[in-house]
Amino acid sequence: MVVEGRTREARAVSLLVGRRLEYVWLGHAVVLTFAGGSEVLIETAARLSGPGVRAVVEPGDQPSDVLATLLGAVVTDAWTGRAGTLTICFAGGSELAVEAHADVESWAVAQPGGVLVVCLPGGEVAVWGDYEG
Repeated sequence: MVVEGRTREARAVSLLVGRRLEYVWLGHAVVLTFAGGSEVLIETAARLSGPGVRAVVEPGDQPSDVLATLLGAVVTDAWTGRAGTLTICFAGGSELAVEAHADVESWAVAQPGGVLVVCLPGGEVAVWGDYEG
């Protein structure tokens, strides 16, 4: 089924569940690459919380490398909230949350084969490709 549209409804991001985080790229955007080729692009501040860590990661010239602590961790759950927040939970208890931004796209999830889920400015989530959630 090809899904193309926008929503403010909470929805699962199941294409990340069960995937192991293999690579973290830090720069003007933060890119998380998972086993199987799925990627999360983060363009605004993200909050990481979990056992022994509470940190804000902001893309830019000097981003924090705290996300490297998640390398090898498997995603246990992922969803978007009604306000556009992307939440990714990892085995071991860590949680990464990226809130919507009023003026820019704050995050995107891409999967090989053309699936793209994007948080538009203001929190609306747009979906393109063969994806049901």
